[in-house]
Amino acid sequence: MRRSVSARVQRSFDGAGVRLAGDRWDPAGGGGRGTVLLLHGGGQTRHSWQRTGERLAALGWSAVAVDARGHGDSDWSPDGDYGYRTLVGDVRAVASQLGEPPVLVGASMGGMAALIAQGQEPALGRALVLVDITPRVEPEGTEKIFAFMSSAPDGFASLEEASAAISAYNPHRRRPANLDGLRKNLRQRDGRWFWHWDPAFMRIREEADRALEIQQALRGPTVAGAGSTPAHQPEPLHAAARAIRVPTLLVRGKQSDIVSEQGVAELLELIPHAEYVDVTGAGHMVAGDDNDVFAGRLGDFLDRLPPAGAAPGVATSEGAATADAAG
Repeated sequence: MRRSVSARVQRSFDGAGVRLAGDRWDPAGGGGRGTVLLLHGGGQTRHSWQRTGERLAALGWSAVAVDARGHGDSDWSPDGDYGYRTLVGDVRAVASQLGEPPVLVGASMGGMAALIAQGQEPALGRALVLVDITPRVEPEGTEKIFAFMSSAPDGFASLEEASAAISAYNPHRRRPANLDGLRKNLRQRDGRWFWHWDPAFMRIREEADRALEIQQALRGPTVAGAGSTPAHQPEPLHAAARAIRVPTLLVRGKQSDIVSEQGVAELLELIPHAEYVDVTGAGHMVAGDDNDVFAGRLGDFLDRLPPAGAAPGVATSEGAATADAAG
């Protein structure tokens, strides 16, 4: 049953040494089925979850979307540290301020941080939803993302120019006629528009460094192949996935160049109880490419969760359920 939704409320959270900006949507009249914590991908902001947050509140859930450190309206890391150990610390800190174990929903970078956090702390979340992210990611797709994020160091002359750059990177998504929403992902300085993230975030670019700092985040031993491509992530990340016991859903964009079918298969081996769905009309940015289908599949998964407080940390699925969602 759809419920009316209270107005979006801006919130501030204490991260691991920084202030994090957030939004919260609640079902009108209070109460509800629990809390969903929405974690965006690298280079995005909390506003990428707006329609999802509204949809969840209409379904009776409280939804909280947070700007990652160095993104949107959140503080920048004073030392320029945007490694996964730090991001995981922020996820834990925010989750501890919600009053109950939330459902962790993370896209790309946010999903990787959620996976590590949940694997390290089994009681942290009530369930886990990974949006187009697995321990195995494909180097061609990640290089494309880094190239896009690095392509305009001097900013854009106009919103139209920024929109054109997005369309070139993501040609299958319809270009919006109204660019007001794009303003939330940009900041204006000296008459030019820049992406709304700390430039220091891009220092962690080389995949060898990314693999190494994932090891450090997991406090695992140094392993052979730390400098290998992201298609061969270090064993400690696999260990985090194997430790997941809560109900888990993987949502993949069928047109994704980040998560391959092999990556999906490996995740389902690591988390045998996980469910999996492909969104046909979406690429890596699943929620933005087809929010109606994404939110529908997320809602279906949430409907199957046990009530809050019922045997936390124990998955209820028997084997991996797979489906293909037409977009």
